[in-house]
Amino acid sequence: MKSFEYGDEGISEKEILFAVPSMVIGVGVLSLPKALAEATMFSDGWISLLIAGIISVIMIWLIARLAANFPNQTFLTYASAIITKPVALVLTAVFAVISLNLAAYSVRKIADISKHYLLDQTPLEVIALSFFLLVIYGVSGSRAGLLRLNMLFLPIILLIAVVILVFNLGWFEFGNLIPMFETSFSEHVEGMGTSATAYLGFVVVWFYVALVKQPKKAPKMAAIGMSIPVVLYLLFFIVCIGVFGHAVTSNLLYPTVELGKVVEIPGGFFERFDSVFFVIWIMAIFNTTAMALDIAVLATNSIFKKVRKIRLIFILAPIAYGISMYPQTVLEVDAFGEVLGYGAFFYTLFTLVLLLAFAKMRGVKGDE
Repeated sequence: MKSFEYGDEGISEKEILFAVPSMVIGVGVLSLPKALAEATMFSDGWISLLIAGIISVIMIWLIARLAANFPNQTFLTYASAIITKPVALVLTAVFAVISLNLAAYSVRKIADISKHYLLDQTPLEVIALSFFLLVIYGVSGSRAGLLRLNMLFLPIILLIAVVILVFNLGWFEFGNLIPMFETSFSEHVEGMGTSATAYLGFVVVWFYVALVKQPKKAPKMAAIGMSIPVVLYLLFFIVCIGVFGHAVTSNLLYPTVELGKVVEIPGGFFERFDSVFFVIWIMAIFNTTAMALDIAVLATNSIFKKVRKIRLIFILAPIAYGISMYPQTVLEVDAFGEVLGYGAFFYTLFTLVLLLAFAKMRGVKGDE
């Protein structure tokens, strides 16, 4: 059977707008209210979440602006022009490792959550492998097709998120939000760190802006795209605190999924709306995992140009699956995600500052 061939692998700046939130919105939001409630007092977590969100929007705008100055050039190509090729090769290789680990983490989380809520009798390894084979199939096809899938899935994901939030307003108690402004500065810093790890969509812009036909509007589209998860995360956190209260939210494993259990559809059409919510949310996690694996392949392929994409997938996919199965407990998975989140965020910040500084010092302005 022959795969469908797209006319070209170019994308529009609108697809960057969809790609950024599709990469960011994944497994992180399911447990983010719990982590944020543990780090901050009462409902004050929204402050840390908002500040980290604003920083993330500024960072992704700067990254997209830098990448857009080198139209149709890969990260390795324009990084080589700014800071020499050996350093660019190292930066690209680290991005490949981070993306591969992000794909592995997403696979493990979806397997853990599926076993917890839906498939409690199915072995974890089987759930993870079934999901990952679907991801591998998606990544094996057209890259432009994969990005266009975001435009199909994201509106559905946002719709189900809005439904969850609206149907929980009946249980929302404003008294759960007070007292306010009780969190210390150090606790806010911890909350910002927790929030920043949930906004990891920067790698999309580093590598996919090269595919945009007219990248001039890419910075604006990327910033708008990052604003979507910022607003969504704020709403989920505030509704979780308003419905469950601070103490309960900090003790729930996946507060966002628990919101689905509270929903009651008039007429009793769905007795377990959390199952519907989770099934649709799998599409969001699929987008995140597929793009993470695809960027790992893309970054590796830019280093080893003679190796075919499909061969790299067959090499990297078993490694990702092995990494995903390595943590033995939920605590180890969470620790893995925490290290990965902090590492990816600070590595992105380091790379951004490094490239901007060297571009300024060496007078490299790109082609625009």
